[in-house]
Amino acid sequence: MDIKWLGHACFLLQDRQGVRLVMDPYNETIGYKLPYPTADIVTLSHEHRDHGYVAGVRGNPQVVRTPGPHTVRGIAITGIATHHDEVGGQKRGSNMVYCVTMDDVRMCHLGDLGHPLSAPQLEALDGVDVLMAPVGGTYTLDARQAADLVRQVRPRIVIPMHYKTPALNFPLAPVDDFLQAMGVGKVSVKDRLTVERDTLPAATEVVLLDYR
Repeated sequence: MDIKWLGHACFLLQDRQGVRLVMDPYNETIGYKLPYPTADIVTLSHEHRDHGYVAGVRGNPQVVRTPGPHTVRGIAITGIATHHDEVGGQKRGSNMVYCVTMDDVRMCHLGDLGHPLSAPQLEALDGVDVLMAPVGGTYTLDARQAADLVRQVRPRIVIPMHYKTPALNFPLAPVDDFLQAMGVGKVSVKDRLTVERDTLPAATEVVLLDYR
């Protein structure tokens, strides 16, 4: 299964059968240039312009935007209702966390999660192999909160997202803050990540992906 970061909180996943899933496509007003990928499935954590731009995805995909279990093109997807802030959504509304299983690898995209997870929510993330976590603060978890959550979830791989880059015009913190909070030194940047069940690392590994 291949994972490519398209910038901000947007990822393109593709399994061995060629099924393509795009998570949280953005409107280009945020600064990134969306490559208008073709996909079979789109998941939306919420409807803000930097996460809910379905028109930016080609191929007439099926859109998943609700909680609960879904099966699309043989892909198991579970939506977990959370909030975009620390006060029950009063500031920024709701947020959907999605767990997706492709090629026997369980991935979780946290969207714009803005609060620590409850015990039942953490239980729903049990056994996650790859975690896509917002780390830039301001609108989501900050670097320290994200690192604390990673230690609770204990994924095999964590991919930081939703942080400041030269392309983004939002006032977010850089990814270096998260690396420091994780106690990680210099991390090489990959163009894409190929994940297989039998080659997952034994301990949590931070992977940085390049959006360009």
